[in-house]
Amino acid sequence: MSGRILLVEDEPAIASGLVDLLSGQGYGVVHAATGGAGRAAGLAGGHDVVLLDVMLPEVDGFTLCREFRAAQPRVGIIMLTAKGGEQDILTGFQAGADDYVPKPFAIAQLLARVEALLRRVGVRQTAFMAGPLRVNPESLCAEHAGVTAQLIRRDVELLAILASEPGRVVPRHVLLAEVWGYARPDAVETRCVDMHLVKLRRRLAGFGRLGDELIETVRGEGYRLRQES
Repeated sequence: MSGRILLVEDEPAIASGLVDLLSGQGYGVVHAATGGAGRAAGLAGGHDVVLLDVMLPEVDGFTLCREFRAAQPRVGIIMLTAKGGEQDILTGFQAGADDYVPKPFAIAQLLARVEALLRRVGVRQTAFMAGPLRVNPESLCAEHAGVTAQLIRRDVELLAILASEPGRVVPRHVLLAEVWGYARPDAVETRCVDMHLVKLRRRLAGFGRLGDELIETVRGEGYRLRQES
C-alpha cells in the first residue's frame, strides 16, 4: 500500500530504522528530527499519516498533534513514544491522535497500525445515519436538527460500525480490531475505547442528551448504538 508518511522523531537510531523500514514497504517518508522542523513539514501538508514522538526538542509532540489536527482534520496521526502511561495516552487522544504506540514496539504491530490508518485515510464513504445523526465522512461532521458537530476520522469509523448494527452490542475486541487496527485485540489490555468515547461524547455535546446517550456502554460486553424509541 502506498502512502505519504511524515516521521517526527529525534532519536537518530530509531528514525533511521523507521525510515528504512517504511521506505522498504513502499511508503514515501519525510523525516523531521525536531519539533520545529516537524511543525513546518506537518503544517505544509501533503502527508497521509504522521508518526509523532512526544519528547521532542523545540516543540513537544502533544502540541504538534493539536496543531496538525486543527489545520488538517483528515490527516492520520499516530503517537510513537516512550511515554506510555494511561494519562499520557489519554492526553494523546485528547490532542487528536488516531492511535498511540508506546516504545518499545513490535515492528509488525506498527506496520499493521500504519496500514489500517492508511486504509481509513483512503476510503471515501457516503453519509450514513447513526441513530438520528447524519454523519458525513467527507466533511467529518455529524448533523441533526440544524446542529453540527465536528468529528475526527476515528469517530466516524466507530459510529459507522455501531450504526451497521443499531441496538446490537458490538464487542470491544471488534472495535479494537476494526477501528484501532489491533491484530490480536483479545490479548490487549487497554482502555482506549472508553477514553475515546469520553472525547466523542464531548464533541457531540451540542446535541444535548442525544449526544451523551447515543452510544451505550454495556459493561463486560461492549458498546451499542441506542435505537430511537
